[in-house]
Amino acid sequence: MIRSLIATFAVTAALVLPAVAQTAPKLPANADPQNTIIMQTTKGPVVFVLRSDIAPKHAERIKQLAREGYYDNVPFHRVIDGFMAQTGDGQYGNGTGGSRYPDLPAEFSNVPFKRGTVGMARAQSPNSANSQFFITFGDASFLNGQYTVIGQVVSGMENVDKIKRGEPVQNPDKIVSMKVAADAK
Repeated sequence: MIRSLIATFAVTAALVLPAVAQTAPKLPANADPQNTIIMQTTKGPVVFVLRSDIAPKHAERIKQLAREGYYDNVPFHRVIDGFMAQTGDGQYGNGTGGSRYPDLPAEFSNVPFKRGTVGMARAQSPNSANSQFFITFGDASFLNGQYTVIGQVVSGMENVDKIKRGEPVQNPDKIVSMKVAADAK
């Protein structure tokens, strides 16, 4: 009986302790917690700073959906090696859905797409971004001025690099939880 309790405890600890260790990434000293997103993924934590100065409507949407828990357990459904990891379809999880809110008008800027840039995914219409976003693995200057830049990864890019590739991804990695840093506990 005691051996089985010890074994159960050991298995539980092995499963829980790694998750607990991932829960509190450090924010950069100058980060505004109201515009910083903490995303726990199956590969580890990723922190990005929202660019509400250049994309205020998109930044507000990301914060709204994060606060609603919309992104929790959402897969990275489209991950192209050397290009980007796309997620944010909390409706279907396969890139065909969006939130219950209306699509957003484009907020294009002259901020370039480089390694760790977070951009809003959209359909053919420039004004069709809703909830899906992507993180670039490297330079993606061909997107400049055609997609809305919403942020920049400031911590955990090594975890983005580990996300399983595919289009679609088989057994995809996921966002475990996503929170506005000001709300994180």
